[in-house]
Amino acid sequence: MSGNPDMTFDEVVNGRRSIRGYLDKPVPRDLIEEVLALAMRSPSSMNTQPYNFHVITGEPLDRIRKGNTERILAGEPDSREFRRGEPFSGKHRERQIGCAVQLFEAMGIERDDKDARQDWVLRGFRQFDAPVCVIVTYDRELSGSDDTPFDCGAVTTALVNAAWSRGLGCVINSQGIMQSPVVREHANIPDDQVIMKAVAMGWPDEDFPANPVKITRREVDEAARFVGFDD
Repeated sequence: MSGNPDMTFDEVVNGRRSIRGYLDKPVPRDLIEEVLALAMRSPSSMNTQPYNFHVITGEPLDRIRKGNTERILAGEPDSREFRRGEPFSGKHRERQIGCAVQLFEAMGIERDDKDARQDWVLRGFRQFDAPVCVIVTYDRELSGSDDTPFDCGAVTTALVNAAWSRGLGCVINSQGIMQSPVVREHANIPDDQVIMKAVAMGWPDEDFPANPVKITRREVDEAARFVGFDD
């Protein structure tokens, strides 16, 4: 499903999937360091490089999974640290639903199967049972800058592509940081950092039904306008 360092850029980008099922197999630290070094070649505004990575595995990650799940099931409101904005509506909501429909169909989850749907949601709070979680944070002194979260997005995209080129799968998510006090405590994240996103990482489980799903993307002519070009 994923590749090797000899993959072309096109093969990485076109082949990558968001992986939601992982093998119970550890990921070597030196491989993660290699992936991060590649990702950190991404551009940032005026070379500020505002991001930091907190790479978690083993018992600390298990404690985060447990704390996230327990608090959500207890009805604890989420406490993510970045601005969420208004709920999606219109075409954005349609795309969100379309993604869910593709995944639920692959997993065989019926619309009225509340238990299966809840189990799917809780899987996200457990970081999809991946062996590694990378928490992306940024320096709090840069809070309020629109450039900073943009730069975090750029490096995170580079991260998942670099991981794929090395045979690893990832899924960028917010479920894993919904309960930020839990994450901050067990990942030992200092107060001068704002928790931005989580990235589950590991070896893809080839037999997990949702992993081959290729979520629909818009066509270029729908997303782009060209000005000043000859027809």
